[in-house]
Amino acid sequence: MLPHRPRHVPRLLRGYRPLRPGRDASDERADRARLRSRMFALVLACLTLMTLDHHPGSGSPLEPARTAMGAVFGPVESGTASVVRPVTAIGGWFTSRRSMRHDIATLQSENSRLKAQQATEQYQRNQLAEYQGLTSAADTLGQALVPAHVVAYGPAQSFSRTVTIDAGSAAGVQPDQTVLNDDGLVGRVLRVTRTTATVLLIVDTGSVVGGRVGASMQVGFLRGRGGLGDHGALDLQLVDEAEAPTKGDSIVTWGSKDGAPYVSGVPIGRVTAVYASLRESSQRAVIEPYVDFGALDLVGVVVPSGTRSDRGVIEADGTLR
Repeated sequence: MLPHRPRHVPRLLRGYRPLRPGRDASDERADRARLRSRMFALVLACLTLMTLDHHPGSGSPLEPARTAMGAVFGPVESGTASVVRPVTAIGGWFTSRRSMRHDIATLQSENSRLKAQQATEQYQRNQLAEYQGLTSAADTLGQALVPAHVVAYGPAQSFSRTVTIDAGSAAGVQPDQTVLNDDGLVGRVLRVTRTTATVLLIVDTGSVVGGRVGASMQVGFLRGRGGLGDHGALDLQLVDEAEAPTKGDSIVTWGSKDGAPYVSGVPIGRVTAVYASLRESSQRAVIEPYVDFGALDLVGVVVPSGTRSDRGVIEADGTLR
């Protein structure tokens, strides 16, 4: 007769196995002791290898093993590096490209700065040379000058050769005053405002200047042809028509009464050609001005000594007041 079996076993008890007894404290101490022993052995092994490999080369006990490992893994490492190198170089290529662009931009900026500095320095040197020329002219002529800059040329539609300077009545400038620069005679003041003045250039067709030939002291009148730059010539006709200047002679201002509009002794130009008119029994000379009228900048207006000015006056002895 079979033993009696319960017909129903609870599902929760199916597959149940009795648990092993828990680990006691002595087992845990034994595990920690084994772990410490292994760590000590590993540290000791590392120190031993470091001591043996302290002197690399043929004298090292590990050199045969190192040579063998290099023979096995060297070709593998070399092949792997050859395959990976193009991929790893991509990042460096982008970095180098950005760096090169930055360097190029920096060099271009520095080049532009140096060019601007060179141009500015050249302009400043020219300004200094022109100012020194004005002080020398004031000393040579014994005249006081008000310095001014040319700020505008007259429109071509006006059929006159004029410029505007940035000095007016507040600076002591008045109509019919002589205007010159460090090269020679520029013109005369036509009209003024408080802060500006209009100057008629001697190359204007309506300009007439009394001149004197430096070599013979003969006097005559110079009339402008209306051109600027290389075309800014003057015609000279002497009072004594029987006389004629010589090519290369220097012409200076004859001078007006009370120095208005022209003071005497200001260089005008030199004789470049002489023409004789058989019909009129006269001779005419062509004068090339010393002043470059296409590049006017700093000029000086002749004023009476002691003139009060809002910008200073270069006195007759060359000092600035």
